[in-house]
Order: sequence, then structure tokens, then C-alpha cells
Amino acid sequence: QVQLVESGGGSVQAGGSLRLSCAASGNTVSSICMGWFRQAPGKQREGVATIISDGSTKYADSVKGRFTISRDNAKNTLYLQMNSLKPEDTSMYYCAAAYICPSLLWPGSYPYWGQGTQVTVSS
Repeated sequence: QVQLVESGGGSVQAGGSLRLSCAASGNTVSSICMGWFRQAPGKQREGVATIISDGSTKYADSVKGRFTISRDNAKNTLYLQMNSLKPEDTSMYYCAAAYICPSLLWPGSYPYWGQGTQVTVSS
């Protein structure tokens, strides 16, 4: 079992930055697959960025060059640094974890989810 708690969401103007955090318990972030996903009203949940045990990362094309996923093993916390935010990044952002993740950016690969944190970007 993995428990996840997100924080760091908020409202920001376009071009601004936010850093999301996801505190994990029940297992160490370095040993499992973890990812950030987002879901806007009326849309499907989509993968944003993932990181696996060897540190390899994968990003959705829409956020490449703007978002960075990282983890702090000592704090057992996952992060998402979001720069150059756009109005289309407005969504509820979720942290997710899995022991096995055959398809990194597919939400269905992840059985453990946090409650989400809202990010709103105004133009």
C-alpha cells in the first residue's frame, strides 16, 4: 500500500511557476514508479510526467521543456516544477504510484492516487 498527499497547487498568471509536492508513505519513492497526472473538467485524465526507480523520466509533449519531475529520497517526496505556465495547464493535478508500470503515462497503470491539488492559470 502507498499513501500519497499532494500540495502546492494554487492560482498563477500565465508565464508563472508553481511547484507541486507529493508526500508518500508506505513505500519509498525511489523504489516505485511515480507520476503526475491531470484532469480538467469534462476531459480525460492524462499523464504529465513520470519517474521510475532508476531515475528515468518521461514527459507529455505538451509540457516538455516547461515541467520537471523529481524526487527527494530522503524526504520520500515527489515534485513537479512547473514553469512558463499556460491557461491550458489549468487542471486538477494528481500524484500516482505503482509497483509495476508498463505504460508510464497511462493512468490505468497506477493503482495508488492522491486526492489532487488544483492548479489554475489565468491569462
